Amino acid sequence: MDLSFTPAEEEFRRELRAWLGAHIPQEWTRPGFWESVPDDEGFAMRREWEREKALAGFAGIQWPTEYGGRGGTPGMKAIYDEEMVLAHAPRTVNPLGLTFLAPTVMAIGTESQKKEIIGPLLRNEVIWCQGFSEPGAGSDLAALSTRGVRDGDDFVVNGQKVWTTYAVHGDKIFTLVRTQPGSERHRGISMLLIDMHQPGVDARPLKQMSGASEFGEVFFTDARVPASDCLGPIDDGWRTAMRLLSFERGASGTSQYTEFRRQYDEIVEVARTLGRDRDPVVRDRLARVLTELECLRYHAMHVLTQTEQGRDLGFEASMTKLQWSETFQDLWEVFDEVLGDDATLETIDGIDLRALHGQAMWSRSVTIWGGSSQVQRTITAERVLGLPR
Repeated sequence: MDLSFTPAEEEFRRELRAWLGAHIPQEWTRPGFWESVPDDEGFAMRREWEREKALAGFAGIQWPTEYGGRGGTPGMKAIYDEEMVLAHAPRTVNPLGLTFLAPTVMAIGTESQKKEIIGPLLRNEVIWCQGFSEPGAGSDLAALSTRGVRDGDDFVVNGQKVWTTYAVHGDKIFTLVRTQPGSERHRGISMLLIDMHQPGVDARPLKQMSGASEFGEVFFTDARVPASDCLGPIDDGWRTAMRLLSFERGASGTSQYTEFRRQYDEIVEVARTLGRDRDPVVRDRLARVLTELECLRYHAMHVLTQTEQGRDLGFEASMTKLQWSETFQDLWEVFDEVLGDDATLETIDGIDLRALHGQAMWSRSVTIWGGSSQVQRTITAERVLGLPR
């Protein structure tokens, strides 16, 4: 495992840090700022800022230059993830497209799809959503029932998707649809790329308990999709989806560690403000979480080293997803314990808790989406450790 970066990578860090320092307004870094901005206004601000960042050459860090990327190393991508967190940079408005769709299109997309999707996505000209979960198909994704019936050169799609991130802001959606009549489970599924601004596509917001409406549900009613807008082979979408999800589960964990460690320090400050840092039980819980965080850091560096050596992580990606999601959840359980009876307060002694409350509520979901912890443990046991079924 290599814990160092090359001189070229450190020079990239200095360049990126300088750009971020000059282009992130100070007020954006103030606790509670984004919670005080209306959802639509905040989305528009982040979209424009991210477009400017892409035009400055600080997007698609590890993407090939032919696709508008920087052609950087895995180490540069890890530095980018870390510096974005340290600078309190805004969250991306196109996470699903940038992290999952674009690498998949680069790997298996047609030349036309590469040209039409990757550049506009990088510059935030097109916001992409992911349509996987359905009311009756969550962790058991193979139970999906949204159908596409072939009609000439098109598929006519009917069905519903739910928990779709940025559904109300999305321009297009990559979604799993059952396109082979009579098929069941993993067979007969296609990944279709659907224009969300056409008739027959209705996106509705879902308000979360935090008050945000980041998610939505999408209804398809006789929506028409050209058969050429299928990513990967028709009726072989399950294989395409598994390839796409490997990018979600296989990140090194560098950005997660950096963000979680900053949040840990904020939770410790709250504990000190409330005098809970003197409670031996709380101190023990904080120490345990800090240990987990440092284990995550070393695992992230291990994965980064493997990636730099050109190794395909394969099913080991499940280990990364399992580790960071469980660590994140443990971190925010400690936060709830620190607050105790003050858990409903928005501020304590001048500390704005709104962002922390939002993260605490969000933490409950991370062991479900992207493959539940139960699924990841099964994959790790069977396909990494070689244990019997």
